[in-house]
Amino acid sequence: MSLNANVGAQLRALALEGADESARLNDSLRLLSKWRSVLIQRALLARQGTVVGAGPMKGLDFLSRSAEGCHVPKLLGTYEQPLHPHLEEAMAAEYDVVLNIGCAEGYYAVGLARRMPRSRVHAFDLDPQARTECAALAVKNGVADRVVVGALFSPEDFADHAGGRVLVLCDIEGGERALLDPAAAPALAGMDLIVEAHDCFDPGIADALTARFEPTHEIVRIEDDGRRAVPDAPRWFEQLSHLDQLLAVWEWRTGPTPWLIMKARRGRASP
Repeated sequence: MSLNANVGAQLRALALEGADESARLNDSLRLLSKWRSVLIQRALLARQGTVVGAGPMKGLDFLSRSAEGCHVPKLLGTYEQPLHPHLEEAMAAEYDVVLNIGCAEGYYAVGLARRMPRSRVHAFDLDPQARTECAALAVKNGVADRVVVGALFSPEDFADHAGGRVLVLCDIEGGERALLDPAAAPALAGMDLIVEAHDCFDPGIADALTARFEPTHEIVRIEDDGRRAVPDAPRWFEQLSHLDQLLAVWEWRTGPTPWLIMKARRGRASP
């Protein structure tokens, strides 16, 4: 079934659902916005290919699609833009190891490996297809010798990396409460963390993690209002309608996902 036919079928199904009218309209708008984003994605790929054009991952030869979620912001280099200064600081710190837990197709795992030639990146994801794509992306970008791809990562696994300069980059769609527990994983006390806290799935998780790590870490909380700048925007982007420009940088989020930048007070890697 073509993209248009598939979306049309979903819209007809939504129209027949028993939910209230406001919910149906909201779901329909979100579906149409994703449909339009995919059309923009196709146009972007035709014009500039798969190389990331800006941001901390600039130059990464990425993929034609993401394992999940949005894709165009990654290629434009606006993805998770509020994190960019903190990612740049982390990349300058020369960590021995990066633990990318919830790596998806490897945007950050491989992108960080390119920018951090002295670091070894361990990338974890429960999705077999995402792991396959991450490994292939590492080969495509010439960093397969420093990117190790794995599946399940448990609290006790942090101990395997204790004692070195370690950065934990965690995006696990609501599983943070179970994994990031210093009581169960004492090695976390000496590691720096960048965590996407999915308050939209687990209300209060950002506050809970802050309370857990305050005794051992300096913590900065970053909120995201969704606004994005596109510096040095390509000509094709400037010719899009204003609505398409907004959809091009939309990251498909369903609710608040604040980030926590947590730097260990002891054993901290310094830039």
